[in-house]
Amino acid sequence: MSMFAALRPPKEILFGKGLSTTTGVVAARLGARALICTDARFASTPAFAKIVDALKASGLQTYVHDRVEPDVPYDSVGLCAEEARSFGPDVVVGIGGGSCLDMAKCASLLLTHGGALRDYYGEFKVPGPTLPVIAVPTTAGTGSEATPVAVISDASRTLKVGISSPYLIPAAAICDPDLTITCPPFLTAIAGADALTHAIEAFTAARRGTDPQLAQKHVFIGKSVLSDHFALLAIRLLGRSLVRAYTDGTDEAARADVMMGALAAGCAFGTAGTAAAHAIQYPVGALTNTPHGLGVATMLPYVMTYNRPASLAEMAEIADALNLSTGGGSPDEKADAAIAEIIRLFAAIGITPTLAKLGLPEDKLDWTAEQAVGIERLIKNNPRALDLDAMKRLMRAAYDGDLSAAADAARG
Repeated sequence: MSMFAALRPPKEILFGKGLSTTTGVVAARLGARALICTDARFASTPAFAKIVDALKASGLQTYVHDRVEPDVPYDSVGLCAEEARSFGPDVVVGIGGGSCLDMAKCASLLLTHGGALRDYYGEFKVPGPTLPVIAVPTTAGTGSEATPVAVISDASRTLKVGISSPYLIPAAAICDPDLTITCPPFLTAIAGADALTHAIEAFTAARRGTDPQLAQKHVFIGKSVLSDHFALLAIRLLGRSLVRAYTDGTDEAARADVMMGALAAGCAFGTAGTAAAHAIQYPVGALTNTPHGLGVATMLPYVMTYNRPASLAEMAEIADALNLSTGGGSPDEKADAAIAEIIRLFAAIGITPTLAKLGLPEDKLDWTAEQAVGIERLIKNNPRALDLDAMKRLMRAAYDGDLSAAADAARG
């Protein structure tokens, strides 16, 4: 048997309480003039001021762009890059949630290579290295601190678009759980649910073969022994601590587990990729304007049920990672227990259980299915084939809240 795997993590990952204070030391090894991308809320906090002070104490000059918006509107990236160009940054520091980290990646791209952001949509369109990015997450969910992806909202397109390139992987990820302590419960829930969905979809992703050129042609290449290691770590940590972090945001141990889970999930899906739940959320999010993490989590139990026949062994391992009391249960029993636990966990943190309650119009089900099945880079990762008919049945099941119908779609 030929073992095949790939992993593209940041060059440096630092994780631990208080480590955000080392941002200046890390940045000083990469440059002398730092563009900082953050949002208005975090820019007003003492924690942000402390990081800026650390950068200045290490001898860096700083330029703060504190107007990052959710979902990174297309035009905002060009404005950030143009404002910062005369400053001449040689390192970019993203501090905040996933949008702040994605803005840092995109600003670095435009400052280095110029052109329009649309020139880089898709895979492997970035022509070479960009200014080094230091990612300092303040939420635990997107995993953008460890991934080769930046997601943009482009008003000229119905769905969000992505730029995927190994050149977008941050040079350093500095993950300080203290920065998540003030994260409100709803944001904790949807970010953590996003991370858990990343981990489960990466772990159950299709194996894509052993073509030596696979990782040179595709950013996401399916599951492997290396991505599996990080995915299972994420599932274990999030399974045991996400509800605790949601219930008591001051629980430092739970916050650390959830942040490490999000980081590990990012390392997993940054190479393995995600699948059907994410493909469906792109059009669902466009129609409902609901948070990304909420949408993918709503879909996850139905997608797991659909994929169960093709991922039985993996779902049994998920049950073990979730520390479920299945004893010497069969793989079938463990898979059922894993799906039931995801449903229970998401209900405990307020995740919407159906597409109907998420606000998707019933008359848009077919359109949504057509859009989702067309997102090939994600659909090809799904462990069970999904044609348009199966996608329509799966979405109807998620709209009605009918898990048995999701199972029937798998057998259809």
